[in-house]
Amino acid sequence: MPVRLKKLIGTILLVLLVVVYSILATLIAVAQLSQSGPVVHLLFFLIGGLVWILPAMLIIKWMIREPKPRRAGNG
Repeated sequence: MPVRLKKLIGTILLVLLVVVYSILATLIAVAQLSQSGPVVHLLFFLIGGLVWILPAMLIIKWMIREPKPRRAGNG
């Protein structure tokens, strides 16, 4: 796959990840944290603010991975 196409797909995936993740995190926060104290809020937003980095990191690694060189003489 061409590098430019991988970067386009990866960028779209990153934007979708951030949008979907933020909506889900907000829905969970509204539904579950309304009666919780400030420490629970702090922990939720601290952990929730960092968890999205893991899938984003995988997408970025896929985007920057060099394509495998083609072998000459096949065909």
